[in-house]
Amino acid sequence: MKPFKKVLIANRGEIALRIIRTLREMGIGSVAVYSEADRSSLHVAEADEAVCIGAAPARESYLSINALISAAKLTGASAVHPGYGFLSENAEFSRAVSDAGITFIGPRPEAIAQLGYKSTARALAMEYKVPIVPGTKGCITKDFAKHAQAIGYPIMVKAAAGGGGKGMRIVRDEKSLEHELNMAQSEAKAAFGDGSVYMEKYVEQPRHVEIQIAADTHGNVVAFPERDCSVQRRHQKLIEESPSPAVTPQLRQKLAAAAMRLVKASGYTGVGTVEFLLDKNGNFYFMEVNTRLQVEHPVTEMVSGADLVREQLIIAQGEKLSLSEDTAEKILCHAIEHRINAEDPDHNFAPNPGTVTALNLPGGPGVRIDSHIYQDYMIPSYYDSLIAKLIVWAPTRAAALARSRRALGELNIGGIKTTAPLHMRILDNAEFASGNIDTGFMERFLGAK
Repeated sequence: MKPFKKVLIANRGEIALRIIRTLREMGIGSVAVYSEADRSSLHVAEADEAVCIGAAPARESYLSINALISAAKLTGASAVHPGYGFLSENAEFSRAVSDAGITFIGPRPEAIAQLGYKSTARALAMEYKVPIVPGTKGCITKDFAKHAQAIGYPIMVKAAAGGGGKGMRIVRDEKSLEHELNMAQSEAKAAFGDGSVYMEKYVEQPRHVEIQIAADTHGNVVAFPERDCSVQRRHQKLIEESPSPAVTPQLRQKLAAAAMRLVKASGYTGVGTVEFLLDKNGNFYFMEVNTRLQVEHPVTEMVSGADLVREQLIIAQGEKLSLSEDTAEKILCHAIEHRINAEDPDHNFAPNPGTVTALNLPGGPGVRIDSHIYQDYMIPSYYDSLIAKLIVWAPTRAAALARSRRALGELNIGGIKTTAPLHMRILDNAEFASGNIDTGFMERFLGAK
């Protein structure tokens, strides 16, 4: 396959800008798409070309397969990068792009359908001896109470077709099963257009760890050091770090081996993330596969020295990975990412769109900012509230925490409420500083206020 001359980015904001930067380094032209609400976004200004694809609501623009493919054809793009969110894990979009004679920078639609759909991914994990949390073998449509009783309360009802905390409900007894089940199905239907659910045992106080993988079309698969994403609220990640304070070298090898076993079994190509729950005894259980680039991919890039977007492009062009397994698994530093959202933590994290009246972004040694905002930029109310990712790295976790504190102290975003002050408070928390946390940390932290 010939190297790409022009790539359309089927996304917006900071991730679109992130992709544009790698394309520019590789000498590849970039095409931005934007809704009417994003006309003044930085990714539009930075791209070589830009096409308006519809009105502000995502379903009329960033979720419109026809509009995206029309834009790609109109501009002569030879490939489409989906970024994350929106249609990035949509098998129908991957297939439609390929059917239009354009390369989809991501896995084949069959792999997205198999691994991106949680129930089929669980079945594959079982077949290839990847540890899973006890649960139903696939989606269930009847005898819910019987299935729940067989698993044993507490259980987790989960949407089969998506992630990001949508369509997930903890059920602690049979009395609350019907209500929580209905809520999970309704959320799943609204978020993914598919109300299918399955059940699994709820693991109390786990850590959330994940393995970034990359696989090319020549049979090469590499796994990177794990990311710990245990600091989260309502299943939405707030802070990610690598390596995990809880993972030993021996456990790291087991996690990587399990992730690569699953990826190889599916014939997956591209980058992706295999997510696990880790209990207090060091047992890990497969949770799901994200068949796309993760929001927190910069953590892995800092720890490994890789450019994961570049690897995506290399793989899509039919070339071999530029990284060997030995290179990918090396840990060069400790990295932490802080997701900065336009939200008001003091008022139940209410979205806080508006105009950025002042802006000072931190810099200096070991600091990276991925953001699309600028002074006088108007943050629209239609999309995800993520406005910046602050990534720091240092030789040790203690040094990285100190650097986070310094960088957050330099950060100033005026005119709107953000979660930056919350991150500073988290850094001052003794439990977080110790590294001995779990996915219930934020619930305890916010409850103690």
